[in-house]
Amino acid sequence: MYQTTYHRASSVDEAAALFAKGSEAKYLSGGQTLLPVMKQRLASPSDVIDLAKIKELIGIDASGDTLTIKAATPHYDVATSDAAKKAIPAVAYLASLIGDPAVRYRGTIGGSLANNDPAADYPAATLALGATIKTNKRSIAADDYFKGLFATALEDGEIITAVSFPVPVKAGYAKFPHPASRFALTGVFVAQTKAGDVRVAVTGASQSGVMRVAAIEAALKANWAASAIDSVSIPSSGLLSDLHGSADYRANLIKVMAQRAVTAAG
Repeated sequence: MYQTTYHRASSVDEAAALFAKGSEAKYLSGGQTLLPVMKQRLASPSDVIDLAKIKELIGIDASGDTLTIKAATPHYDVATSDAAKKAIPAVAYLASLIGDPAVRYRGTIGGSLANNDPAADYPAATLALGATIKTNKRSIAADDYFKGLFATALEDGEIITAVSFPVPVKAGYAKFPHPASRFALTGVFVAQTKAGDVRVAVTGASQSGVMRVAAIEAALKANWAASAIDSVSIPSSGLLSDLHGSADYRANLIKVMAQRAVTAAG
């Protein structure tokens, strides 16, 4: 049995200082990823630094043209937030689909983005909406943040503090969930920005994690309608193929989920 020292940080600065002192420290937010990995002995951090009770990391604010969700805000709070529902209903809806009630009460947006699971929901919304990931050191555009499978632009010890989503004209999300984990076998988030652009992001389908789909973006920019996607061809190369579905199956799911997301967006 390895030894781990648990710390409950009261501020972001304290958490960063504790991390710097640890030989192999890890941050803990909702614990939906780190704790199972520790139980399987796949991680043995010298120090676990709990961020969940840091007040400055909890809360939702909608002001002007931006919805800001602080990093330690649980999925349940986002799903039930009147501010989120009014500003970007698709984000609140996405949060309501994550895992089961136990996961939604504990899991956080910051933890989800820091882990960057290839089948997680939040990366799709973050990329499709062109969000900004704010940390204790800087701000990172979504297009620059995701670096591949479980990889991000975060530096060692960097803490996500909030995510700011520009409020779009329209947005929608649809996913085909795994029946047990509720992770996305394929999930698609579509957004029509106030600048007249269209962004489409897919989770759960690619070998490299969340990705944009230029062909669907072009089709929807020309005609914002589910039927506009009918003629789009999605290549299966680079897509996941496993016991849950082949690459061809996921390629078809991308089209179907994109059409459902557009219909949901209105």
